[in-house]
Amino acid sequence: MLTEFRAFIARGNVLDLAVAVVIGAAFARVVGSFVDDVIMPVLGLVTGGVDFSNLFINLSDGNYATLAEAREAGAATLNYGLLIAALIQFLLVAFVIFLIVRRYNRMRAPAAVTTKECQYCRTAIPLTATRCPACTSEVG
Repeated sequence: MLTEFRAFIARGNVLDLAVAVVIGAAFARVVGSFVDDVIMPVLGLVTGGVDFSNLFINLSDGNYATLAEAREAGAATLNYGLLIAALIQFLLVAFVIFLIVRRYNRMRAPAAVTTKECQYCRTAIPLTATRCPACTSEVG
C-alpha cells in the first residue's frame, strides 16, 4: 500500500494539482485584497458610504441599531446586507478574473498566418506567392 501511495503522489498530475491549489489560494488572496482594499472603498464612496454589512431585518422582539448589537443580544436576524455585499464582491472578483484571463488570452494570440496551401500539391507557400515552388503551378 505504501508503494502504491508513493506512485500516486509521484505522478505528475498530482503535483501539478497541488501547485495549482497553492497558487490558486495565493491568487484568491491577492484578488480578494484588491476587491476589499481598492474596489469596495471606491464603491462605498460612490454609494454615499452605505455600509451593506449593517443592513438586516430583525426577526425578534427587540430594537437594535446595528447588526453587532443584534448578534450580541442573540436576536434572530435576516442579514440581507451581508448577502448584497457578498454578491457585489463576487461580481467584482469575477470581473477582475475575467479581465486577467482576457489579457492572458490576448497575449497568447496565435501568430499571424504567413503561408497558404497550394491548391494542387498541398505545399505551404508564402501568402504573396503567385507560383508554387514545389509544383510550379500558378496560384491565385
